[in-house]
Amino acid sequence: MTVKVNGVELTDAQMEQELPLHAEADHPMQSAMTALVLRRVLLDEAARLGISGDNDEATIDALLEQETRAPVPDEPTCRRYYEQHTDRYTVGQLLEVDHILFQVTPLVDLVALRALAQDTLNLLIAEPALFGEKARALSNCPSGAVGGSLGQLTRGDTVPEFERVVFALQEKQLLPRLLETRYGLHIVRVNRRVEGKLQPYDTVAGGIALALAATSRDTAWKQYLKLLVGRAQIEGIELEGADSLLMQ
Repeated sequence: MTVKVNGVELTDAQMEQELPLHAEADHPMQSAMTALVLRRVLLDEAARLGISGDNDEATIDALLEQETRAPVPDEPTCRRYYEQHTDRYTVGQLLEVDHILFQVTPLVDLVALRALAQDTLNLLIAEPALFGEKARALSNCPSGAVGGSLGQLTRGDTVPEFERVVFALQEKQLLPRLLETRYGLHIVRVNRRVEGKLQPYDTVAGGIALALAATSRDTAWKQYLKLLVGRAQIEGIELEGADSLLMQ
């Protein structure tokens, strides 16, 4: 279907130029066309307001600078963020972790897989010494060959949903439930824990202020973009979740 923004059709040449930038997206064609639509909406608004730059990106930057306002985080806000996220400012924290992965694949019977994982977990809660044996027999991770050992982990080494749970465990603790991640179901235990050291607030305050300011700015930009999209005449495409592309 032809895609038009405010009565102007987006061209195949524009799509050919934009598409390589979205090769890693889940749906590259949709992502590329959405980006073209949003850029056109922003450039049309800049033209309406008489705003211009050396190129399209500079014009959009000038538009956002003029038309959006984002609150600047003050010192109490930064300190409160620091106190609520001390794990992010702790250095030297380290875990030694074992896991058994029951991988979810397109053809797997999820009910049977979950039952096997839960039965295995129940057995290990009763008999922890069998962990290595079960990892070698059942784990879909290469670590199974060494009894499930992932070695030493620091923050950022694993996917967030795994990290959040594992770093909350105590030393010698087996998680008493299955841990679900994008890879499947895990049985995990922490063998050793090194707590690390919390960096003083004064040494990280500048970075916190910059990060909170960027978040505030991005929120203001997204709200403004939603307003412009609501005003524009857009034909031939649905823009669900499109505001996220403004930050790319």
